[in-house]
Amino acid sequence: MALEITDANFEEVVLKSEKPVIVDFWAEWCGPCRMVGPIVAEIGEEYSDKAVVGKLDVDSNPGVAGKYGIRNIPTILFFKGGEVQDKQVGACPKSTLVGKLDPLL
Repeated sequence: MALEITDANFEEVVLKSEKPVIVDFWAEWCGPCRMVGPIVAEIGEEYSDKAVVGKLDVDSNPGVAGKYGIRNIPTILFFKGGEVQDKQVGACPKSTLVGKLDPLL
């Protein structure tokens, strides 16, 4: 299960996290986002003890999306130590996301 990340809790959940964080920037109306959503949730369950995995709805939380220049969704940002370490734009297989997360652990 992926955490719900919002403009209000972004700093606490993502920037101050001791663990690496994946943030899936998505929207309800986005077809490719719905394809990636279950993959992100699966990674959230498998990595629950090693990483924080969350989803941020860009329509409801334009502040964070704007700050990170999110123009296309789904965009998945990989954070460590409060800094963006990697990025994936568009739908992709689980192996691509895990391949970007594992080096951050």
